[in-house]
Amino acid sequence: MLSIIDGAIGRARMVLSVLIVILVSGTATYLNLPKEADPDIPLGFVGITIPLEGISPEDAERLLVRPVETELQSIEGIEQIDAFAFEGAGQLVVEFEASFDQDQAVLDVREKVDLAEREFPEETRDPIITEISASLFPVLVINLFGDLPERSLYRIALELQDELEMLDGVLEARMQGQRDEVLEIVLDPLKLETYNISYQEIFAVISANNRVVPAGRIDMEQGRFPVKIPGLIKTAEDAFNLPIKVDGDAVVTLSDIADVERTFKDRQTYAQFNGQPSISFDIVKRSGANIIDTVAGIEEIVARSQARWPETLNVELTADLSEMIEDQLGQLQASIGVAVLLVMIIVVAALGLRSGALVGLAIPGSFVMAFLLLGMNGFTINNMVMFGMVISVGILVDGAIVVVEYADRKMAEGLDRKAAYSMSAKRMFWPIVASSATTLAAFFPFLFWDSVLGKFMSYLPITLIFVLVSSLLMALVFLPVLGSVIGGRDDSQKNDLAAVSGIDGSPLDADGWLGAYARTTQKLINRPLTVTVAALLVVMSIFNWFGATNHKSELFLDLEPEQLYVFVRAQGNLSASEEFAIVSRVAQTIAPIDGIESMSTKSGTEGSGGFSFDGVSAPPVDTIGRILVNLKGRAEDYDGRDIEREIKSRLATVQGIPTEVRKLEQGPPVGKDIQIALRSNDGEALLETAGQIRDYIDSMTGLIEIEDSRAIPGIEYQLRIDREQAGKFGVDVSQIGAAAQLVTNGILVGRYRPDDALDELDIRIRLPEDARRVGALDQLRIATAAGQVPLSQFVTRVPAPKVTQIDRRDGKRLIMVRANAINQGEGAAKVQLVKDWLETVEIDPRVDVDFEGADEDAREANAFFQVAALASLFLMGIILLWEFNNFYHVFLTLTAVVLSTAGVLIGIQLILPYISILMVGTGIVALAGIVVNNNIVLIDTYQRLLRDGRSSEQAAIAAAAQRIRPIMLTTLTTICGLLPMVFKMNVNFREGAISFGGITSEWWVPLATAVVFGLGFSTFMALIVTPVWLALPSKLGSFRDRMLDRMRGLLQPAE
Repeated sequence: MLSIIDGAIGRARMVLSVLIVILVSGTATYLNLPKEADPDIPLGFVGITIPLEGISPEDAERLLVRPVETELQSIEGIEQIDAFAFEGAGQLVVEFEASFDQDQAVLDVREKVDLAEREFPEETRDPIITEISASLFPVLVINLFGDLPERSLYRIALELQDELEMLDGVLEARMQGQRDEVLEIVLDPLKLETYNISYQEIFAVISANNRVVPAGRIDMEQGRFPVKIPGLIKTAEDAFNLPIKVDGDAVVTLSDIADVERTFKDRQTYAQFNGQPSISFDIVKRSGANIIDTVAGIEEIVARSQARWPETLNVELTADLSEMIEDQLGQLQASIGVAVLLVMIIVVAALGLRSGALVGLAIPGSFVMAFLLLGMNGFTINNMVMFGMVISVGILVDGAIVVVEYADRKMAEGLDRKAAYSMSAKRMFWPIVASSATTLAAFFPFLFWDSVLGKFMSYLPITLIFVLVSSLLMALVFLPVLGSVIGGRDDSQKNDLAAVSGIDGSPLDADGWLGAYARTTQKLINRPLTVTVAALLVVMSIFNWFGATNHKSELFLDLEPEQLYVFVRAQGNLSASEEFAIVSRVAQTIAPIDGIESMSTKSGTEGSGGFSFDGVSAPPVDTIGRILVNLKGRAEDYDGRDIEREIKSRLATVQGIPTEVRKLEQGPPVGKDIQIALRSNDGEALLETAGQIRDYIDSMTGLIEIEDSRAIPGIEYQLRIDREQAGKFGVDVSQIGAAAQLVTNGILVGRYRPDDALDELDIRIRLPEDARRVGALDQLRIATAAGQVPLSQFVTRVPAPKVTQIDRRDGKRLIMVRANAINQGEGAAKVQLVKDWLETVEIDPRVDVDFEGADEDAREANAFFQVAALASLFLMGIILLWEFNNFYHVFLTLTAVVLSTAGVLIGIQLILPYISILMVGTGIVALAGIVVNNNIVLIDTYQRLLRDGRSSEQAAIAAAAQRIRPIMLTTLTTICGLLPMVFKMNVNFREGAISFGGITSEWWVPLATAVVFGLGFSTFMALIVTPVWLALPSKLGSFRDRMLDRMRGLLQPAE
């Protein structure tokens, strides 16, 4: 292995040429790698939607959901099945284990749904199966708004949608806020009665005249001629002229008894942008597409299309994730620039200009090489890759500093640069390899985290593997070659370094701070008990200090918001216009707030189930509208948290309208602080338990936004049929249902596809608007053999409690109870209070109670970090045993992990306002691999000096004196590289500006704080205690020998 170094130095021109090619290729790869927001990981979810027009929630549960649940239970690898039955459809979300085969899972689900279809009602439309992945979340929202007719806005939106979906990087442009078109046939009840025409006759005529008729072809000697019978309705005119009734020469057409119009369906929702009617597009990019290039292409299409639009139509792009990616890339580049600058300053001050330049080259060189490896293996640049790059800023220069510092010392002893760098690379080869291996060992368990969180975090060790492999090549191959060509040093420290090396004297005789440290180390070695007790007291005091302090915690991060969702809640039988009026009142309340850039408003009842791609999880079940608020940022001197507080304050003044304000979730979705899932097959027991838990949570202090998913109070009308009486008139349930639909949404009698439409349009028959009232249900007349008979003869209209949605999980009915803590970060403490209370009360044993959301994910993350820490320590122990072959020295090396953990606790106490479980946990695990590197190079030097014949005490002092420079340099460069992130400092080299704060900078604060304080404290303590503990066995041996000699002297008889 070591011969590679001599071979590389001997062929410097070839090696440097390879380095140049790698740097150029890596730079090109970085520029061309696709940029994404989040890793495109399989989330383990498959969605199923089963539409059936007009079906009730109870029937949807019984006829659509339960048959599918039964079939799905036989699929292996299913973690959980959630189901939602609501008016018009049933929906299921199947969660698979994280290690699932995504393609096979979709095939299995499709096969089981096909089997369940046999039990569906005949009118059920084809089920829609959706593969849910992170790439389906929108990367941009396009808002079209202005003062122009609805049909004009809709036409323009359709044209823009076609253009957007032709762009290579766009998978889908999901249109929001539009109303679907319909061919509406509005009957005149008086004319129907005049002509004695029944509803059934009209249904039959339209159905019979809207068919594809396969007429075939005629073969003759003169040729073959196809015969076509155009039987489909293509325009409203076709329907208008349909003959309904014939009496001799008189023909009654549809136009005589009804108005036929191509229009929009009844409005169920209202959409506005900045107070004007709008249609928006959620842009979903293709997997692997470059988000920055895709958004640039979209902006070009929108700008080109806008030239053709009316002046009253406006367009605005919001929720642009490409801006966040560009900010993060900019911050990473700035962090690298700052790190290189600080490394240059520190190393130049310690080693001279040329040595500093060599070390400074290692950072961008390693990064560029890592990007080349990422590109070769098919990875993209995303948040987690950026996360890994940030962690590695201070790690990757360690090997370079150790090699350059050792070569600098050897040149001080008189070697030429070629021999010095060759000896340095060979002498430090195995310590650097061991150091890199222990660092990777700390992250290696992340590759086996079998969950969505684990898949999300797996990009971290993968990135670090590429970066550390690159840094190894830089430190052990390319830097020695460069050093042999351009290396050199200043002779000002030659005497001190020679003395420290033991060549021209003892480290104790050296001048300056190196000699002072050596002499201090000697004094400490002579007082091992005092040093040990003092170190233990310091560490124990830190842990006690941390334990005595109450801490807020978050699973991921509490970031400054860029976007906020305001959920508007209300209950009762509200019409669409009433819901819109309430939502508009809320929007008008917050609109004047300074700092709001734009607002997108949508009203309409939502429900709490299903799956969505809007960045929020589980809206309140009684939500009647949502307002997406885009905030101005730090670039305009606005603080998102201040704006959020102002919005909440204004909303508190709106009397009688409950609202919730939520941030757009970044990272793994967690939902509310408290999430309790109650499941049971016994409906009464489930409702009673839900009420019991809800009452307790209502009584707790410090909680807001409390809700549960029990049925919302409201009224529905049930038409109860006297089947015997109906039978006397020859009327069945389907005829009664069709008649009732005339008063509601209209009867679906067919579909047609006009030439200017992409999709089929419904053909519906209904009564005029003034006849569509609740009372009209009692006045409807139906054709029988005895003539027109009122429905009231055999139908009774009865009010009943409204059921809007039925939730199920794993075959049982489900009720969720949710709440948020008033103070951010106190959710975990509130969850524990609820758990403690549940242990003191009697809960119906027929009801299963589970805590979900952040609590569930936090428990999973904590359990993983505990196992990961043990696994990492075991792997590091094996590597260190291979390196040292000494259990005691392995133990000494691993003490740095405990010391670094104590340092992290100091950072939490002094800097962090809350504990991010994922970020701080990752920082602690990362530190385990970083901090042992100092002890590795120190103990490796100690063992070499012992082999050279020095005593244990001399070897400990000399090792400490020789390695303090590289240890201090690696620690300082790591800390200085991360300090700007701790203080949220943003450096813009292009504009020559420095700013503090901002959303992007907050991502790295917990992690950087953990590494800075953990590494700083452990290094300080290690430089004091490690030399003392290295010499401790020899000291104890000497003490034992003296005691034995004294005892022999006491026992030996006097002469």
